[in-house]
Formats: sequence, structure tokens, C-alpha cells
Amino acid sequence: MITTYDEALAFIHGRTKFKKSDHLNRMKAFLDRLDNPQQDVTAIHVAGTNGKGSTVAFLRELLMATGQTVGTFTSPFLVRFNERISVDGQPISDDDLVELVQTVEPVIADLDANYPEGGPTEFEIITAMMFLYFKDHVDVAVIEVGIGGILDSTNVFTPAVSVITTIGYDHMKLLGNTLTEIAGQKAGIIKDGVPVVAGRLPEEAMAVIEATAEAHHSQLYRVGREIKTKIRSEAGWQETFDLATANSRHRGISIQLLGDYQVDNASCALAAFDLYLATHPFRATEREIKAAMANTVWAGRFEPVNQDPLIVLDGAHNEPAVEELTTLLKKRFAGRDIYVLFAVLADKQHDQMLATLRTVPHLHIVLTTFEGPATRQVTDPDELAAKYATDDRIEVIPNWQLAIGQILQQISADDLFLITGSLYFISDVRHFFKDPAD
Repeated sequence: MITTYDEALAFIHGRTKFKKSDHLNRMKAFLDRLDNPQQDVTAIHVAGTNGKGSTVAFLRELLMATGQTVGTFTSPFLVRFNERISVDGQPISDDDLVELVQTVEPVIADLDANYPEGGPTEFEIITAMMFLYFKDHVDVAVIEVGIGGILDSTNVFTPAVSVITTIGYDHMKLLGNTLTEIAGQKAGIIKDGVPVVAGRLPEEAMAVIEATAEAHHSQLYRVGREIKTKIRSEAGWQETFDLATANSRHRGISIQLLGDYQVDNASCALAAFDLYLATHPFRATEREIKAAMANTVWAGRFEPVNQDPLIVLDGAHNEPAVEELTTLLKKRFAGRDIYVLFAVLADKQHDQMLATLRTVPHLHIVLTTFEGPATRQVTDPDELAAKYATDDRIEVIPNWQLAIGQILQQISADDLFLITGSLYFISDVRHFFKDPAD
């Protein structure tokens, strides 16, 4: 019998991480035995290679501005597991988490014993717990896809709006080696007659989304097409932009998440919010909308944790994210010396990520390592550095805490110290810089 928080977490983390399957039958059988809570949850579904978390955060603040209680389902977590299932930005309590595990555990035992494919995976269990909790505790939810879309455990409900933020190369072993294949997976969240918001996608990927939306008779709203954005200002630690669609117009929206890509994420969220309001009896004033956007924060995404010197954490954990990060550094921090502490999981495109970072002027790169999850290997910094032996801007300091200390001794008040790479690494570093209560 599971009675404590530690026992509940051990039970969840002790499950199989992944079982390859070409259907969602096991997830559906699991939910069926729980009386299908997903059918009683009103939600917006968010997929994408990158940008999901920021888009979810913008939507959470916008929906809260209408006075609703808002659930968010995200992954991974940065400080505590409970963050993955949150209500109005507050992680689920330990007691509620234990109660949910107690509810699902006998159903899981039955599936383990009797279901032909065996019982649910770790992510399937967390997803089912989320639906159970949101059914009774929220008015509306914003649900982030885990990986892909069509076969993701979350893809078992009909959303109010579907959102696909970005499509790039990541998780290729699961999703395919071309943008067309990856887009086909992401497009799996598009449902009959449900409007779709798409970010600024590569042409090859957008063609798949367009064809899928048409097949499902789903109205498609594309950033740069039906969703028109104009960046007004790049001054200070904010982006300011205007947004217009056929049905709505928002002027002078400011966000504190930097980068053109964050304007795109914010645009996806704002357009999805407008579409949600069109079919639901809730409203927010333009002042409330602006405040919601301005107040949105997303931990570990170009997040300043110190001002003098400027220290920023950014979970650029794959090549598309590093490309966006590099563009931001060149545009907003030109002329500054930039010190980068970099560590990434071995199953990522670490060679290409480092090659992209190296295009930034006035750069100093320290490669390091970190503990990492038990099931995944961390890139060896010495092996990575050996490929760039002639680049004197690159050095290796295996202990990341020691690396931080040494970098801080070298930089001046005008420099930028950027710590980036795996979100697991950023989680560890964030503990180092910030109190968990922050």
C-alpha cells in the first residue's frame, strides 16, 4: 500500500519509461477503467518541437485573466515533480499526488496482470493522473504533448483548440528523419472541426499541417499568415509587438521572454486564446490581456538569475533551440563578451549545437557535465572538445560548480554569462542559483 509521497514517486518512476507501439489502445483501456476522466476536461492541446512550455505559460496567464481556474500539464519539471500537474501555476500538493497514485495503482495492477501488452508506462500513468485531477479541480486546462503527437499519451481527448508551435529535428528515432515525417506526428493532435494554430513552421512541415487541417475540416491559423505580428521594440528586457487576425487585434503587447521566437510563441498563445473565447462564455479586457502577457515567466528559458554580472539560464536542449538562441545572442548582445557553460545529453545533436554556438562573436565556451537522469547518457565534454582542438575559445571543466566559480572570476560587469544545454542540467544549476521556494 502506497502511503507516502516518496513511495508514490518511487512507484511512478519505477515504471517502464517507454514501450514502442503504433496505437493508443493501452492508454485508452487505462482511462476506460478510470471512467474516462479526459471526456470531462475542457482543454487546449499544445504540440511542437520547441516553444510548448512558453506557449502553455502564456495561455495559463491569459485564461486565468478570465477568472477561470486553469490546469497546466508540462514536462519535464525544473524543481519538483509536482510542477508537471499544476493549477493556477501552483504545483499539485504531495497529499493529492499520493491520493492519485492510490487511485490508479489497483487499475495498473489489473492491467499488468491481464492486458496483453502489459500495464501502462510512466508517462501514461502521469497523464491519467492529470486527467483525473483536472476533471475535479479546474475549469480549463492547457495540456502539453510529451513527444510527437499522434501516438502521445495525451492525444486521447478532443481539445477546444490545437496548437503546433514549431517543428524541427529532435527525437528522430521516434518521430522520423525528415520534417515531413516529424510534422505528420505533430499533426496527429488535429481533430475534426477543431481550430488549429500553427507557429512559423518550415515550408515542408507546414504543408503537412495544412493538408491534415483540411482533411479534418479544421480552420488553420498560421503565424505570419492569418496571424499577423509586427515587432515594435527590442529595447530593454522585453519584446513589444502588435498582433492582428481576421477577428481580433492587440496593440502594444509586451512580454519579458526575449527573442523573436518568443514573440511567435506568444502569438500562438494569444491567437489560441482568442479562438477559445469565441466558443466559451468568458472574457478579459485588453488591459487584463496585456497584464497577463507581461507577467508571464517560464523558468529556465533565457531566465536571468543574476544582474551584475548578468547570468542567464536557457534550456536550449536541441539544435533548433540553439539556432534560436544564437540568433538572439547576435541580435541583442552584440559587442558583449559572452561566456557559455554548456552541457547536454548524448542523444542530442551536440556536435551541431556546438558548431552553431561557435558562430557567435566574442564567445568563450566551457564544456562541462552533470549527473543526468539514470536512463540517459550525458555527452563527454572531453570527447566533444577534442573535435575542436584548434579552437582556443573552448575549454573543459568537468565539475560545473567549479566551472561557474572560474568563469565568474574572469568576466566583467558588462559581459553575459550564459548557462545552457539540457533541461536536466538547467534544473541542477537553477537549484544552485535560486531558492526552491522562488
